[in-house]
Amino acid sequence: MSFSLWPDIDSSWHPVLAPVSHQLHQLMEQLQARRDAGEHIEPSPEHVLRVFRLPFEQVKVLIVGQDPYPTPGHAVGLSFALDPSVRPIARSLTNIFLERRDDLGLEPAASGDLSAWEAQGVFLLNRVLTVTAHDAGSHRNIGWEPITEAVVKALAERDAPLAVLLWGGQARTLAPLFTAPNTLVVESAHPSPLSARRGFFGSKPFSRTNTFLNSHGLTPIDWATETAQPTAAHPTLFD
Repeated sequence: MSFSLWPDIDSSWHPVLAPVSHQLHQLMEQLQARRDAGEHIEPSPEHVLRVFRLPFEQVKVLIVGQDPYPTPGHAVGLSFALDPSVRPIARSLTNIFLERRDDLGLEPAASGDLSAWEAQGVFLLNRVLTVTAHDAGSHRNIGWEPITEAVVKALAERDAPLAVLLWGGQARTLAPLFTAPNTLVVESAHPSPLSARRGFFGSKPFSRTNTFLNSHGLTPIDWATETAQPTAAHPTLFD
């Protein structure tokens, strides 16, 4: 099936997605029908497949979350990332920035834009790529899981070294796919305020990733890509 309908998908992903292209086509048609019927779906249509702009062969870090932010205007098609204009920073991302501070000594950022991470080879994938506005988890089991599993399986089967950060229960179901010796898998709780203190804090994913990349002769990720701001700007951090 042709991928011309979805120009955001870099051609390097075509062989990966070919076995599930029929499901993807059906799912995208279903989403459009739901929009036409008045359902507000996040992210906007042009961002649903944005993650696939990063070429397959350039992925050196995989971060898997669960589903997009349900607040209108927040989700941008990259897991945990926000539109640069969004304030305040979503609490899951706030906790990610807190762990980054504790891990690397970098203060929390002023913007939730993570495109600079993406540009360095960080593939920010959600397990489910859409959600009904204001209804977290509402698009689970409508067809995304087999598609994203096929994507993760293809990454797991490459010969190239890969650092994998699985954040939350849905992401951690993918752990058995990673059996290659040149793979780092860091599993933890989701960084949401409800679960971050159950294993996300203290997991040191950023330093462990860079140690792994260095050990395989790859350039580490510059995680300090945003303008920092004082932590006091996040008074609801542990709500």
